[in-house]
Amino acid sequence: MGIQYRINEVGERPWGTWKCMAVGNNFVAKLITVNPHASLSLQMHDFRSEHWIVVKGTPTITLGDGKKEYSFGQSVDIPAKTKHRLENLTNDVLEIIEIQMGDVLDENDITRFEDVYNHV
Repeated sequence: MGIQYRINEVGERPWGTWKCMAVGNNFVAKLITVNPHASLSLQMHDFRSEHWIVVKGTPTITLGDGKKEYSFGQSVDIPAKTKHRLENLTNDVLEIIEIQMGDVLDENDITRFEDVYNHV
């Protein structure tokens, strides 16, 4: 399986977009843009961990059983097999840098628990 992303690849989603900025040995870096009042699903990944860095806006991040607001420059580590969600509860666009790390890095490594957009 390995890495399934290409540099400059863009993914359009109901909540915003992601753009692949870098691909390396067992890592991928993406710019995630979340529209105002949008959120990603409550989800988990089996094969990858993630590191998020806030570069614009004020996200509300669910990690495990906790939920916290973050600001510019703050970061959060998301271990594999940990429920998490990224929300933009503000009127402004949100941007984070997401660094995925693991042996399997692709869009199919996702288990959704709650999703307002009804992804399968």
